Amino acid sequence: MTLRRHRRSKGLTQEALGELAALSTQAIGALERGDRRFPRQDTVLRLADALGLTGQERADFAATAQSRKGQLPDEAGQPVAPISQLPSDLPDFTGREEHVERLMTSLRASEAGGVPVAVLVGGPGIGKSALAMHVAHRIAGDFPDGQFYLDLAGTSGQPRDPAVMLGELLYALGVVGGALPDGLPARAALFRSLLADRRMLLVCDDAANSDQVRPLLPTRGCAVLVTSRQLLTDLAGARHVELDVLSEPEAHQLFAGIVGPERVAAEPEHAAAILAACAHLPLAIRIAAGKLAGRPAWPLRLMHERLADESRRLNELRLGDLGVRASFEASTDNLPADAVRAFRLLALLGPHTVPGWVLGPLLDRPEADDTLDTLVDANLLSFTGIDATGWPRYRLHDLLRAYADEGLETIALDERRAAVRRLLACWLDLTVRATHKLEASLFRWPVPPAAEPPIAMSTVTTVLREPRRWFEAEHATLIAAIELAARWDEDELAWQLTVAAVPYYDQISHYEDWRRTHELALKPVREKKNLRGEAALLRGLGQILLYCDVYDQATANFQRALQLARQCGDDREAFLATGGLATIDRVLGHYDKAEKHIRSALDIAAAGDDRGLEAQMRNGLGMVLLAQDRCDEAQENFLAALRLCRRIGDAHREAVVLREASQVFDRVGETARAVDFLEQALNIFEKLEDDRCVAFTYLRAGRVHTRNANREPAVTALENAVAYFAQHDNRMEEAECWQLLGELDARLGDVVSARTKLERSLGLWRSIGGADEHIAKVSSALSSL
Repeated sequence: MTLRRHRRSKGLTQEALGELAALSTQAIGALERGDRRFPRQDTVLRLADALGLTGQERADFAATAQSRKGQLPDEAGQPVAPISQLPSDLPDFTGREEHVERLMTSLRASEAGGVPVAVLVGGPGIGKSALAMHVAHRIAGDFPDGQFYLDLAGTSGQPRDPAVMLGELLYALGVVGGALPDGLPARAALFRSLLADRRMLLVCDDAANSDQVRPLLPTRGCAVLVTSRQLLTDLAGARHVELDVLSEPEAHQLFAGIVGPERVAAEPEHAAAILAACAHLPLAIRIAAGKLAGRPAWPLRLMHERLADESRRLNELRLGDLGVRASFEASTDNLPADAVRAFRLLALLGPHTVPGWVLGPLLDRPEADDTLDTLVDANLLSFTGIDATGWPRYRLHDLLRAYADEGLETIALDERRAAVRRLLACWLDLTVRATHKLEASLFRWPVPPAAEPPIAMSTVTTVLREPRRWFEAEHATLIAAIELAARWDEDELAWQLTVAAVPYYDQISHYEDWRRTHELALKPVREKKNLRGEAALLRGLGQILLYCDVYDQATANFQRALQLARQCGDDREAFLATGGLATIDRVLGHYDKAEKHIRSALDIAAAGDDRGLEAQMRNGLGMVLLAQDRCDEAQENFLAALRLCRRIGDAHREAVVLREASQVFDRVGETARAVDFLEQALNIFEKLEDDRCVAFTYLRAGRVHTRNANREPAVTALENAVAYFAQHDNRMEEAECWQLLGELDARLGDVVSARTKLERSLGLWRSIGGADEHIAKVSSALSSL
């Protein structure tokens, strides 16, 4: 009975035909070759059933098969050697110890009814194939019947056909000529049958997807190691190991191993710069190091200089057949057009991490999660972690960003600009929404028109649920957005986005980001002669200088801002600039000028029917009047401000008024009421997590308790306050704290401690312009000790 006869006479399945072919090459009739093992007994009986054999014919068939089982000799009568197709391991393979152990553990795992499959995933040039070969050689002893290797060409543009690759595997197993079945199912079945009693390792390098790998999977007892640039999440039972760039020590070790440790030790700074330019990507390091190894007379400095220019870096990272750009192209060539466009547009955002929602406005749609997933699965966009709001964040690898930036030229300039505008409009929308969910602020920006395209509601909901956490996660990206606006000369969006974030910076006293963003936006605003934007930015810079006690520069900024605001008819900016000037005059003791500024600002607030601004100026007027001992008028304005705050529900401004109003009650001897106002203010500020205002409230409390010789509460309050002021360079307030603490120690007879604190206070007062009165007072206190 021959296989051909049964193929004509039986309507067998493709799988049965495959198994029949396997058996026929080993036991049925005249065995054509003798270099394979016979299938297992259960397979023999199943095939006998498929052939329609019964009774004695079935028993004879099984007995014949069992008599042939085992490794058969070849034509020369010698046992066949195990198959060994693995490419060589790299002699200078470096690092990856953790990944090696995880892969070896996965491949050795006992899978009930299945086969261990480990998938090594990573971006282009990350070293997947090198690691796979290293692991395969390390674990080869666990698979004594041999190791297969297949290049699946998944990134070539023409991934290889699994049926063709199965043909190659079967040929290696001795299946030739007419014994090779047609079709993918039959070949897969035959492959599984032939490996049923063997322990073999199959390495599938550069897989395009799970469909390409699935037919190649052998039976249990074997193991499969796959490398791919794509996550193969639909490959059942597979254990994924994701690969990233080399760590700094690993990168250094690889580089030094190729270039030579002596050359690296002679120019360590240039070696580090080369590795940074290569972004610790193994392929890039091997190319740069290979060039240096072939040019022993070159100093490392020369390679550093060649790689320093990002625009030509990819051209430099090419050696023979190796090239970083070519490796990247292999990934993008297989992407949908929408994903390639998104990848290139992401280069606009620089090296910063970004939330996934940014792809929506870049592509002009509310959300683009499908495109995001495509880029992540292709390892062209790296997941970097979860931010404070619970959102995943992503980043383009530095060399991939350089490659994406090259591709931007394929997108028309006006289309790129439109993408930038849409993204910045979304940032502005979210920023303003977030600040309106923080406590009320004098610097809160009006709500702009909704962004187009609209932002997905899930994104908006997350921002509004935890606005402070959103700012914590996004403040660096907001700076990058302002840099982007400035780079594209989008002056209007640059200054609006900058000013919109100020309430957050003000709340947490983040003066450095506040200053940096304003200076970034000021350049395009001035170039475009945007008077309104310049007024807002100069006023914001003046506020920072005021907080840092730099009164001359603050005054100049406020005055210029006021002039520009009046010129372009911006009443809000005119009010804020006037208020800043009033504060400076009050602090410097120019009470008449301060009162004049405040009454001017009150007129602006009244004209605009803005109760919040009016409350702010009533509070400021109360402080000026109190400084002139006009206590009744001061109290009247403080209480009027307090009523306005409570009427409009502005808890933050209410706490500010309570804090300042406490002074008038302390001045007229109503100490208990003063302390009560301070405690109310402190509770509100602490609830709102406004550390800056908490510190100023402690300072006020320290004054009251010091004046009334309540040492313990005075010391507690002042020490809490001085810690904040020292950290944030509020020299005037820090000087006052040390002065009060020193005076308190002097009153209680602790001369040594009093002198130390008063000398510290004196040094701070001397560093502040216009503090002659305070300097004289502290000097007098020191001389009396």
